[in-house]
Amino acid sequence: MTPLQVFDDYYSYLSIEKGLADNTVQAYSNDLSQFREFLRKEGLALENVEPQHITKYVKELEGQSIKARSRARKISALRSFFDYLVDEEVVENNPCAYLATPKLAMALPDILSEQEVLALLAAPTLDKPSGYRDRAMLEVLYGCGLRVSELVGLNVGDVDDLGFVRCLGKGNKERIIPLGSHALKATSDYLRYARGRLVTNHRERALFVNARGNRLTRQGFWKILKGWAKTAGIEKEISPHVLRHSFATHLLRHGADLRSVQEMLGHADLTTTQIYTHLDKAHLRDVYGKTHPRAVKLKEDET
Repeated sequence: MTPLQVFDDYYSYLSIEKGLADNTVQAYSNDLSQFREFLRKEGLALENVEPQHITKYVKELEGQSIKARSRARKISALRSFFDYLVDEEVVENNPCAYLATPKLAMALPDILSEQEVLALLAAPTLDKPSGYRDRAMLEVLYGCGLRVSELVGLNVGDVDDLGFVRCLGKGNKERIIPLGSHALKATSDYLRYARGRLVTNHRERALFVNARGNRLTRQGFWKILKGWAKTAGIEKEISPHVLRHSFATHLLRHGADLRSVQEMLGHADLTTTQIYTHLDKAHLRDVYGKTHPRAVKLKEDET
């Protein structure tokens, strides 16, 4: 088996057996391409790679001024790749097993305040079909915490009259998420008054369609979101994921338990969801600093 075939087989394994999205597999490929070039330059076969070679490779990454987060991702991709090679008996041991991953500062996600969300949801006007569509999309995205790919992937029938959304997440895993009354009404209004005026091919299954009647793309929705954010007077940098982060944080802030939020977000690991508890603690610290008499007094004394 040639080195190139080993890498290609690994990418097929990630896609078919692990069920990773195409974009994720491409990210692994990009991260490992630099290591493939290192092997070529060093004249190394995969089965001859030792820990000292990995150390040399990491030092090369550091010398190229690659950010710690990017280095950590590349090391993680390399460790996973060699785990696969061990399982496939291509190599005996993982030379990355004891390699330290760069320590990263926790990056808290950006969110909108509840007031900003309300302004955004109210921004679309209902004077034309696209306004009904846009309000429904924003309500569903924030109301369910969907990824943008999950939102544009919805089909007619995926939102039921009982107030539940069925979507396909990462790895084609299906999950059912409750939908609030405002989002349900916005979706019902869109289906009743607008979608039929946008769709040209009545065989189109997509719930949300563009002006040509075809399934809306992620890029198309991003453009729509930025337009309404500007209308709402939101100055923060906004993306579909900001609404997903806001959904999770606002739920926890109002008493939702972490496991329920994990299930609604479709996170495989609870530790991924725990980032939002840190974000909420940051909010609490900010509130405390602005309102507690002793905290306020200290600030006044310092000025």
